[in-house]
Amino acid sequence: MIETATDECSVALASSDGILFMKRFAEPKAHASVLAPFVWSVLREDGITASECSAVSVSMGPGSYTGLRVGVSTAKGLCYGAGIPLIGVSTLDILAYMAKERLMETGMDTDVAIVPMIDARRMEVYTAVYDAVCTRRTEIGPKVLDSDSYSELFEKYSGVVFIGDGAAKFERCLDDRKLGRSTFIPVSPSASGMFIPTLRAWESGTFEDVAYCEPFYLKDFVAGVSRRKLF
Repeated sequence: MIETATDECSVALASSDGILFMKRFAEPKAHASVLAPFVWSVLREDGITASECSAVSVSMGPGSYTGLRVGVSTAKGLCYGAGIPLIGVSTLDILAYMAKERLMETGMDTDVAIVPMIDARRMEVYTAVYDAVCTRRTEIGPKVLDSDSYSELFEKYSGVVFIGDGAAKFERCLDDRKLGRSTFIPVSPSASGMFIPTLRAWESGTFEDVAYCEPFYLKDFVAGVSRRKLF
């Protein structure tokens, strides 16, 4: 399982019983240099090769353009070389399952909404709304945050869980009443959080086309030009 949608890069090897080994590294723009060594490291820990795996799972976005390109390209290369299926998992689904796991550890309240947030700079996030069992209730899309955002969720649910690297900046927008009914988990998506959605995709036979699948960028990439390289 490969996750590269944000500044953190992580790789995990799992069986049907759970996570066996995981490697993670949090540093911007390091994915290209650490991802392949991480893959070989977790395989070596279990003494297997890529061709002995049942499938490769990768985070498909939304998220960082560069990170997603590195992750999906690596996953496709592994699948093509080993002749195994490719599973694509929404990055927001990963965060939702991570939130559910955290809630279960603390005594889960089923009357909550889960809102994964991936930082899209300034006050914008990539997001969607999930219920307590991680069923997506809205479309994935960009959202500009302000003090009125998600007011309808506070009316409908007893609490709202905001998770992801975009969650912290929303905390500053809320009044005391909404803060008292909010839980903030400012973490990056992790390969370990991919286990349940990956397992469900495997069991249902939901696979990507290795040749043609592309990351879900949500927005078009716009390249900048350094002033030091104009000549």
